[in-house]
Amino acid sequence: MGVRRSKPQAQQGRDATMIDRIRTLLSGHPMIPLDFSALSDDANLYDAGLTSFASVQMMLALEEEFDVEFPEAMLTRRTFASLANIAEAVSQITRKAA
Repeated sequence: MGVRRSKPQAQQGRDATMIDRIRTLLSGHPMIPLDFSALSDDANLYDAGLTSFASVQMMLALEEEFDVEFPEAMLTRRTFASLANIAEAVSQITRKAA
């Protein structure tokens, strides 16, 4: 088991803001039938009922909201497994685009 290192305070704040933005976006999406308000940032979305169809809808909503395109290497179950993973992926994409 690996040791989880804490992120600098500024990074934690950005992640929380990103996760909140993602949570709000996905909560309002009719094709993604999950109660995001009841899920922790690290909760497994697939275990909570996320289907492959809903994951595609989620990816499309995220691409539109953040004006990004997920690279093929990120199109994995792991990328979309939790709000925290999604936030990290979107952050990586937007940093590369900047």
